[in-house]
Amino acid sequence: MTFPEKLFITGTDTEIGKTLVSATLMSALDATYWKPVQAGIEEETDTEFVKRLSEKNDDCFVEERFRLNTPMSPHASADIDNVEISLDDFELPSFETKHLLIEGAGGLIVPLNWHDMVIDLIKKLDIPVLLVARSTLGTLNHTLLSVEALRSRGIDIFGIVISGPKHESNRETLSHFTKLPVFELPVIDQITHEELIHQFKTVFEHAS
Repeated sequence: MTFPEKLFITGTDTEIGKTLVSATLMSALDATYWKPVQAGIEEETDTEFVKRLSEKNDDCFVEERFRLNTPMSPHASADIDNVEISLDDFELPSFETKHLLIEGAGGLIVPLNWHDMVIDLIKKLDIPVLLVARSTLGTLNHTLLSVEALRSRGIDIFGIVISGPKHESNRETLSHFTKLPVFELPVIDQITHEELIHQFKTVFEHAS
């Protein structure tokens, strides 16, 4: 198994580890990172977080298409900024690395505007998905619903990453019902560049 040339990193919810997974992959792969929509810019942005931890050069990062001020769903944050977001605003950027990693905003069914969701953007870009989910209680329903939504739209799923405390039953259940590769990214106490490379080798080595 090898990583696809282009990969969209999305999640079953917000604050579940999409950016940490992105930083882990960026730390170990010859890749370019793009966050199409950043909602909330007062604190460290996702691009800044990934850049700091991956220690990659600036030319491995594509500027966000939209930088919205308020940390809310993109459609609501865009309304506050008096900005209109359309699917026509997004095109795959050019890149000179081996891989392109695209990180979404929130979960799959998060509105980008009053018509389109993040999943619609994935369908438009037509690239496979790495789905990030929490490892704890509730993840089975959220993850299986997300997989069903992706498959109903004909979107290829590269695999699932369950992030958080180890939960063997949830991993086995998701593997059984989805027939997808399921990776486990544990809680990382000290998030450093070196530790992310170690985690990549531990968690994804067989897929690299």
